Amino acid sequence: MKEIILVKNGELVLKGLNRNTFEDILIKNMRHALYPLGEFNFVKGQSTIMIESPAGTDLDEAESALKKVFGIAAFSRAAVCEKNMGEIMKTAGEYLKSRLENAKTFKVEAKRSDKAFPLKSPEISRELGGYILRHFKNLSVDVHSPDITVTVEIRDKYAFVRGESIKGAGGLPVGTSGRAVVLISGGIDSPVAAYMMQKRGIELVAVHFASPPYTSELAEMKVIELLKKVSQYSKTITTYIVPFTKLQEAIRDNCPEGYFTLVMRRIMMKISEDIARKQNCRALITGESVAQVASQTIYALQCTDEAVSLPVFRPCIGMDKEEIISVSRRIGTFETSVEPYEDCCTVFTPKHPKTRPELADVKAAESKIENLADLIKEAEESARKIFINAGKSY
Repeated sequence: MKEIILVKNGELVLKGLNRNTFEDILIKNMRHALYPLGEFNFVKGQSTIMIESPAGTDLDEAESALKKVFGIAAFSRAAVCEKNMGEIMKTAGEYLKSRLENAKTFKVEAKRSDKAFPLKSPEISRELGGYILRHFKNLSVDVHSPDITVTVEIRDKYAFVRGESIKGAGGLPVGTSGRAVVLISGGIDSPVAAYMMQKRGIELVAVHFASPPYTSELAEMKVIELLKKVSQYSKTITTYIVPFTKLQEAIRDNCPEGYFTLVMRRIMMKISEDIARKQNCRALITGESVAQVASQTIYALQCTDEAVSLPVFRPCIGMDKEEIISVSRRIGTFETSVEPYEDCCTVFTPKHPKTRPELADVKAAESKIENLADLIKEAEESARKIFINAGKSY
């Protein structure tokens, strides 16, 4: 019996004349996710993509991989059979036997894409439902909340028989919405922001600021581990590790204490924008949430944004901490984020930070740093570039 995977496209069906482009990128991403399992074949058609696996493939592993591919609304494993009711009934009984034997109620749904098939959808459902009732005495029909739904799809060449669908990751395929730089720290918020923007189809470039000896090598390793987890939902993430010690010391030595964090954030944004332009990125992404800390008040965010001309995306902006933590647990980054290795954002934290800063005052504080442009250029030229993919970095 031939078994395939049927993928439902979700938002992609709304893309009109651009739909083929979105589907092609989705197939590319699925092929990348399934590559360790072998060479799969993909066939587009009728709002779904059919995936044919190599002989002997473990489809349980394929399921796990597909759950992390954005752009998939749902998918299901299905058996392929000839388009006649005898074969359809036999296939349903054999393919779904264990699930039918362990259920109490069921219903049948039929989808007849091939209008030349002699039976209409209600007739297909009635005949298959009768067959199941005769062969599985433990079952009764429940059309409202069945334990199992048996679905038959009549396509151009074959019929497919399947059980319940598996929920996909949703969103849009990574790479369909352009590229953006995410400022990644070792905290809880920025990996969540990275995940959420990937879900909207954005391909990520990451920038992390390191301040040795104030931050340790373990802090950098923590960030790399977080990006490995985030990259499971996309593909390789180009990552820049920017040395920030000289700039932070210059801020400490020259700026009024209340403005330390604001000036630091502005400089981080400027460096990230320079990297973004070199990497053909059209936006910056941060994990900030309104008023979560002093540097994230609406007044402070205005001062931060003024430092750059690229748009700044903040997907966590309206979320409270518990909501962000909930997402981080779901995507597997929380346990790593709470490891006790501090990042440079916690270095030289002012005792009394400005929560309602005026832009003119922030820029005046920033102007006290001599040779700031040279320090920024030195940091950018000294940045290390690494590539991070699910499970590895190089």
